[in-house]
Amino acid sequence: MAYGLLKGKRGVISGALNEQSIAWKVAALAHAEGARIVLTNAPVAMRMGEIDKLAEETGSIIIGADATKDEDLENLFIGAKENLGGPVDFVLHSIGMSPNVRKGRSYDNLNYDWYKQTLDISALSFHRMIQAGVKADALADGGSIVALSYIAAQRVFSGYGDMADAKALLESIARSWGYHLGTERKIRVNTVSQSPSMTTAGSGIKGFAELFDFARTMSPLGNAPTEDCARYVISLFSDLTRYVTMQNLYHDGGFSSTGATQEVVDRMGTE
Repeated sequence: MAYGLLKGKRGVISGALNEQSIAWKVAALAHAEGARIVLTNAPVAMRMGEIDKLAEETGSIIIGADATKDEDLENLFIGAKENLGGPVDFVLHSIGMSPNVRKGRSYDNLNYDWYKQTLDISALSFHRMIQAGVKADALADGGSIVALSYIAAQRVFSGYGDMADAKALLESIARSWGYHLGTERKIRVNTVSQSPSMTTAGSGIKGFAELFDFARTMSPLGNAPTEDCARYVISLFSDLTRYVTMQNLYHDGGFSSTGATQEVVDRMGTE
């Protein structure tokens, strides 16, 4: 059921690779809630994924952009403003990749060139994206910007590697931009820390299946489905959350506040 929460709003959504992607579900729901959107992803991801299908289903246009290149991002926001007929009311940053994690390098044996790529792709791209929107005068006053994070920014998860550092930086960038854009333009900036999710990116982490099961047993409500994460993001784009900013918001079934569930205690007792 749609509620018209984003009726008349315009937005930019990055990172929709395939139907498993949270960004894909956000885009589909934003469209259902009345928004007009521009989809964007890196050229290599666009070749691998199915973004054309999503664009057709949502009546959206696609503007490719490498999120590590300032010129690409400036062209993205200039193009979005032109094609949507005005500045955008919301932006989703759903971009993350670690060459070290992909290639099995442990945290105590990082390739530092790859480490820089992790930070650039997964965190600095968020700063670049917002700065490009500001320079292009393509962000509407009172708008909302959201980036997807993970609790590894605060806690150690052994298989998450240098992506944990990237998420910590991502959340810091959100707070800093939230202050500057809030005082000047009433634009709010938040991050959403989602449960482990069966996305293309998530399932590439070593030991992900075990992590997914552990998080489920540690969460009173269970792992939050990606569809519900999309609904949460939509609420942050809407006018219902006009005074929520500079926050890292957990959407994880209670995992972040749970010390131990009885199921975990019972499991330990059987070993």
